[in-house]
Amino acid sequence: MPIATSNFLVPNFTLVFELIAFLIVLGVIGWTVLPFLNKALTERQDQIRGELEAADKAKADAEDADAERRSELEEARRHAREIVAQANSTADQVASSAQTRAQAEYDRIVQSADVEIAAARQTAVHEVTARVGEVVLAAAERVIGREIQAADHQDLINEAVAAISAEAESGTTADSSGVTR
Repeated sequence: MPIATSNFLVPNFTLVFELIAFLIVLGVIGWTVLPFLNKALTERQDQIRGELEAADKAKADAEDADAERRSELEEARRHAREIVAQANSTADQVASSAQTRAQAEYDRIVQSADVEIAAARQTAVHEVTARVGEVVLAAAERVIGREIQAADHQDLINEAVAAISAEAESGTTADSSGVTR
């Protein structure tokens, strides 16, 4: 076994030279490389800070745009509700107006029909009255066997016509009250 001649606890000059060389290399690196690294790190920090500020601003703009969009959407919904309410109101008015016009037209048609029916009934009564006199005379001629003069029996014919007219008029008033004969 060889005996060690140097003691590692006692410094020799290699350690000193290594230490001096390390400090020189560290000084050169610190003097030449470190300013470029600090400059690059500062630029990178500024870039990141700018991007964060831009992101914050974009986020605030997005929130403002979202709030504006929601406001406009609510305004559009309110406007749509107003339009629907107005359309419903207009539809109700149109329906009411149409129903009123239809009822008026119905009443006019019914009244016109009642007038036409009354006129037709009156015409029929007059025709029947005139015809009854002729039928009575013809029947009496056959029964008696000779011709009856209308002038001779005018009173009888007038009474028969008056009775038929009175009966027809009482039928007309009953029909106009809604009773069907």
